[in-house]
Order: sequence, then C-alpha cells, then structure tokens
Amino acid sequence: MSWISEFILCRLLGWKIINDFPHHLDKYIIIAGPHTSNWDFPLGLAVKFSKKLNVRFIGKHTLFKPPFGFIFRALGGQPVDRTKSTNMVDSIIEVFNKEEKFVFALSPEGTRKRVSKWKTGFYHVALGAKIPIVMATLDFGRKQVLIDEPYYPTGDKEADFKHFHEFFKDVQGKNPELFDPDFHLNV
Repeated sequence: MSWISEFILCRLLGWKIINDFPHHLDKYIIIAGPHTSNWDFPLGLAVKFSKKLNVRFIGKHTLFKPPFGFIFRALGGQPVDRTKSTNMVDSIIEVFNKEEKFVFALSPEGTRKRVSKWKTGFYHVALGAKIPIVMATLDFGRKQVLIDEPYYPTGDKEADFKHFHEFFKDVQGKNPELFDPDFHLNV
C-alpha cells in the first residue's frame, strides 16, 4: 500500500513530501493545514499510507453512518458528535496517557470554512499529555507536504501560536480564500 500511495501522490499527481514524521516517537499530535477542501482528506490518506504512519483522526459523526461509516473507522477514524457538549480534550489526553503508542492528526481550523481563529484543543492536549506537536502543510500552491520537526509547546500560548503562524503563514490551501493566515492573532 505504501508504494502505491507514494506512486499516486508523487508520480501521478506531482506532489512532493518534504521530511518525514518522527517514527522514533511513540506519541504526538499532527496538525495539518490549511483545511480548505474535501480534497485534503484523500491527500492526507495518501501521505499516511506512503509514510507508513499509524495515525488516528476524528470526524463528524455523520461520516460514520452506514453505508460507508465502516470505511472511515478502518482508516483510523473516530466519530465525534459536535452537537453534544463533551470534554474532548480530557478524553484525548486520557487516551494518550493510556496507550503505549498513539499518533493523532487533525486540522486546527476544525472546518473547511474560513475561520479567523483556530480551535485550541490540540494545544491543550499536547500540554496535558506532555507530547509534541508535528506540523504538516497541505500546500496546493507548491504541491508539497512539508513536515516539521516535533515542537513541544511551552505553555506560552501567544509565543507558541506565533511559532505555528510562521510555519503555516505562506501555505496555500486548495481554496486559498478560505485560509486566514492571521489565525494566531485571535487565540
């Protein structure tokens, strides 16, 4: 599956993957962005399989209903009902603390629509579970996925989000008008 995914992504579609995920680490969160299109998901899957990454993700609960819900579960998905108020951060921290190996990926925007403020749950999970954040771009302008070194958040939210901003500020999503590069100013 790895070579097929890499062939499709890199040879047929012309994408380039720069760097690799930290396979030496057992636990971390991947934040991938910008999330501006439904095409981000299959692209992310191609990266996952080409890099042999065992990663989990969450998605809106309606994706996990029949007839295709089993596919999303098999791909590593976990449904989330966003209409119910639950403490997702504590639940995910608990999973990180319980599991020996756990890699979790998400889009910090939480939607494909334009947002001026990122959701911060990933940040609080990383602090609470004492794990690093790995940033990855989905840059349609350059047709590249850039993977950064693991970053351990300091607890200084403003400084940490400035760091995230530096990494993502020049990235172009599939629909560039849906990405606000100044997301860090509204945390």
